[in-house]
Amino acid sequence: MLQYALLHLAGYDSVTMDDLKAFRQWGSRTPGPLGQGFANAVGLALAEKHLAARFNKPDLKIVDHYTYVILGDGCQMEGVSNEASSLAGHWGLGKLIAFYDDNHISIDGSTDIAFTEDVLARYGALGWHTIWVKNGNTGYDDIRAAIKEAKAVKDKPTLIKVTTTIGYGSPNKANTYSVHGSALGTKEVEATKNNLSWRHEPFHVPDEVKRHWSHHIDEGASLEAEWNKKIAEYEKKYHQEAAELKSIISGELPSGWDNSLPKYTPENPADATRNLSQQCLNALAKAIPGFLGGSADLATSNMTLLKMFGDFQKDTPEERNIRFGVREHAMGAISNGIALHSPGLIPYCATFFVFTDYMRAAIRLSALCGSRVIFVMTHDSIGLGEDGPTHQPVEQLFSLRAMPNILMLRPADGNETSGAYKIAVLNRQRPSVLALSRQKLQQLKGTSVEGVAKGGYIVSDNSSGNKPDLILIGTGSELEIVEKAADELRKERKTVRVVSLVCWELFEEQSEKYKESVFPSEVTSRISVEAGVTFGWEKYIGEKGKAIGVDRFGSSAPAWKIYKELGLTVENVIATAKSL
Repeated sequence: MLQYALLHLAGYDSVTMDDLKAFRQWGSRTPGPLGQGFANAVGLALAEKHLAARFNKPDLKIVDHYTYVILGDGCQMEGVSNEASSLAGHWGLGKLIAFYDDNHISIDGSTDIAFTEDVLARYGALGWHTIWVKNGNTGYDDIRAAIKEAKAVKDKPTLIKVTTTIGYGSPNKANTYSVHGSALGTKEVEATKNNLSWRHEPFHVPDEVKRHWSHHIDEGASLEAEWNKKIAEYEKKYHQEAAELKSIISGELPSGWDNSLPKYTPENPADATRNLSQQCLNALAKAIPGFLGGSADLATSNMTLLKMFGDFQKDTPEERNIRFGVREHAMGAISNGIALHSPGLIPYCATFFVFTDYMRAAIRLSALCGSRVIFVMTHDSIGLGEDGPTHQPVEQLFSLRAMPNILMLRPADGNETSGAYKIAVLNRQRPSVLALSRQKLQQLKGTSVEGVAKGGYIVSDNSSGNKPDLILIGTGSELEIVEKAADELRKERKTVRVVSLVCWELFEEQSEKYKESVFPSEVTSRISVEAGVTFGWEKYIGEKGKAIGVDRFGSSAPAWKIYKELGLTVENVIATAKSL
């Protein structure tokens, strides 16, 4: 609530008085879970350091701002904050300043019951500069001095521990957990107002307070005018860099960027979609100035290295390969911060698909915030083979399909992978998850970039009048199985339609007429084939259809063996078709 009130007083129209009055009520714009905002701040600071290194010139410094973040005891306890702090220290994000509200109270009571570590010592070990302001209630000059000291440290982020009293001013509830997550109550509000000599109605901001908070407006306008002059000069001197920076600030994509995505024919060799993904990533990095990202210590497995760039590090922040280490949760949250910094920054982050479980909270916040992050998830099924059930995702596809405002894409070959990346870049207000194979897949004849944009489309069909005998539906690596089964069934004079349902969310956004053209309601003989749980497929196969999938954990074995044992084979698809 403190942050929302400060944003309102500072004049941000994104937090109106009505928003404050609606705190935790219907239509509220003021939610947020612990730890995530702090990790977002690391992403914001990373973006500033990266853009400054790329675009500032000795005679013109045009990217130059600090990132401030407030966090509390609960945020410090969340593992994501330590992951993000470790990276911030490693990267030397000197313009990141964090205020730790050290009030020793959490929902269950005093932090003594579960949190007694020396936070400043931990941050010192993580490579941060640390300061302690012991009187955070009224020590305003001490806080100002701490900020000045923090700004003087250029090579490290700074944590300012500010010891405060929660509920300061409340005669009966200050320094207790009862003020942590609950309203003071009418009587205690009155007692607090009397104690603080505050003689105003609720939500009233006195004129003298408004004047104090508005003094920065003229100063800000002057600074912006000065910056506009700088950028005009920059455009004249550094035309190419200015065009790239303008693209990042505005979010306007360069003309013809999508033409850079590779195209494939059936004559191209079979390949894993994780390898085809790397071709797309490298093509997009050349075409889009704000495209950057990395992996959670799996770059050579996820195939996510940008070959024409080096690593973003403390001393090379202009580079575009980000090394997150084994920190999936922070990786997702930091990527959200990067995406929210500038409309034209398009971050991607990668790990094995099963490890979306380690970063699910960040993915969910990405969807909730509408941040364009591309989650590149390889080793997408039992097809990864010998690593076994701990690494083989089965329920993850459906669990992410269940999440609002996110695109779950599972491409089957090169053209669909290119199509998935095109969709991910174009969707500015929602993230995308790409599930990619470890095993090699054939380049199929009927797949297309345009088809992916519709979420589901007809790949092959020997029927007429929109009345096939059978509809076979596949995604990802199973589309190839479905196509082979269809070919065999057609030899027996069956009319078979093959549908790729690469993205359920996009398909549901199509017109009813289009959906009927793909799945005619009269045709009830339908089979879905996907190496994941069958839950949810009844929506597309109907009551009379059959779902072939994996409603159990996987197993350690070569991929072909697991597929055979679990019935994900051409033979089983044909037998199932004949049983309908």
